Amino acid sequence: MKGRISAYDVAEKAKVSQSTVSRVLNNYPHIKETTRKKVLKAIEELGFTRDEIARSLASNKTRTIGLIVGDITNPFFAESAKVITGKAQEMQYDVILCNTNHSEENLNKYIQTLKGKRVDGIIIAAANKDNEQIKELYDQGFPVVLFNSILEHQKANYIAVDNYKGAKLAVEHLYNLNHRKIAYIAGPSAYVTTHLRNLGYQDALKELGIAINTAYIYSQNFSYNEVYQFTKKLLNSPNCPTGFFAASDQMALAVLDAAASENIKVPKELSVVGFDDIDLAKNQYIGLTTITQPKEKMATLVLEKLLLLIERTENQEEGFRIILEPDLVQRKTTASI
Repeated sequence: MKGRISAYDVAEKAKVSQSTVSRVLNNYPHIKETTRKKVLKAIEELGFTRDEIARSLASNKTRTIGLIVGDITNPFFAESAKVITGKAQEMQYDVILCNTNHSEENLNKYIQTLKGKRVDGIIIAAANKDNEQIKELYDQGFPVVLFNSILEHQKANYIAVDNYKGAKLAVEHLYNLNHRKIAYIAGPSAYVTTHLRNLGYQDALKELGIAINTAYIYSQNFSYNEVYQFTKKLLNSPNCPTGFFAASDQMALAVLDAAASENIKVPKELSVVGFDDIDLAKNQYIGLTTITQPKEKMATLVLEKLLLLIERTENQEEGFRIILEPDLVQRKTTASI
């Protein structure tokens, strides 16, 4: 047989109609198993692959979604992306993964690129709280859901953990272990996620009667090396802290690394709390005390909600806002002093 194999060729070989071939390809129910097997056998023998471009033009759907993350080297994003892509494959959707390196310019470029590729919807993790392009997407009715991020807009759709409450839990945990000099690896406040964690840290200190020491707060870019250097310098200062709360587990690992370089014993001499509960935090050699984010539940929900928007079964007029409860898991990096 010459040229491209078509659905007509499959139908002819299987001795069924083209509509039956189409129903098998699209996993329609109520097809006799013998018929399904006959069509699949013909597909395999002929080496048939369907023309996805023609299919997308006919249906106005590409069955492709975009996933934009802030930093794929951050285990939280990597582990979440693994869940989202896996679930999407089960639903027969392809995923285009984009990594912004926490750059709003890159984020805006990726949004335009994904729209140019005619994706059916976009999941965005780590976006500036005032990003205008995302607001435009909502105004246009384009299916988009924020993951672990929040944007103030009437039609905004997002799924996140209660970041404010999580930060307070971390500080209160250290306070209950008699720590009064608590440093904070905050990161930039341009993101609502970190902004809320910053507020939680500050409000917890105020409520506990502890003065905020700005020298204890790192508020620059999410950089492992910069956090490492900041921590080393702080640990060598005359009034060094006894406890650290880091706004991500990745940054908490930088704190632990810096403490080890100064021969400071954790948790005997220094307690450290992270945020995210990445898989590495559970490692028996690390045992990081951290604020949990139910990332598998969040990742599953964000995909399910996006597909509902794509299929137009979810009301886009008001948007949905899902905030999940955080929890603290105490492991080996915190202790009483």
